[in-house]
Amino acid sequence: MIGTIVNTSTIIIGAIVGASLKRGIKPKYQQALFNAMGLCSLALGFNAFCQNMPKSHYPVLFIVSLAVGSLVGYRLKLDERFKRWVDRKKTQTLPVGRVRGGSDSPLSEGLSTGILLYCIGTFSMVGPVLSALYGDNTYLYTNATLDFITSAVLATTYGIGMVWAAPVLFCWQGMFYLMAKLSADAITDDMRTELCIVGGVLIAASGLSILKLKDCKTINMLPAFVVVALFFAAKSLWGL
Repeated sequence: MIGTIVNTSTIIIGAIVGASLKRGIKPKYQQALFNAMGLCSLALGFNAFCQNMPKSHYPVLFIVSLAVGSLVGYRLKLDERFKRWVDRKKTQTLPVGRVRGGSDSPLSEGLSTGILLYCIGTFSMVGPVLSALYGDNTYLYTNATLDFITSAVLATTYGIGMVWAAPVLFCWQGMFYLMAKLSADAITDDMRTELCIVGGVLIAASGLSILKLKDCKTINMLPAFVVVALFFAAKSLWGL
């Protein structure tokens, strides 16, 4: 797990560095960073989708997963619960006497975008598997370097609250690590491909939210990942 611990630590350090730099950035430059992050999220999301879609053996699965996952997410009110949680954490991290924003704070957008960028990708999903099976942390160390830069940039825009993405990454990579330890066949190439397709769509959706073009309530769509996992679990169970 050393690779995942290093990866998690770089996100925390990057957020601290970025938040420190934010204090000297004027509002108009912060807005420029917002726009840059939105466009980058769109580009990365489309790239993940376009790279993995040709590899898919189940081209309709991502549509079904997003549809079912969104319905489940809206039913569970995940987006509302997430924003309330962010507001509580935000008031804990702000100094006493400072004006505290309400539910319209962009921190929830930053966290949802950051979590998706950190967690969805070959390095973040294959890295823990290689670490568990072969003790090879190369992917995770590479991912840690990329996440440090991403975390610092995001924190210059959204603030120190971005550190809360770190435990999510730890749990995400830890899940893949444990799955690989328990069963080397649990994470197939097809499953990783479908997760990356869904993840690409969600990253692009986050970009739209950051640019204020469309509030897609990306958090409500997260159960789509569970739908993908259940599909492959059923497929394995029934020997399809």
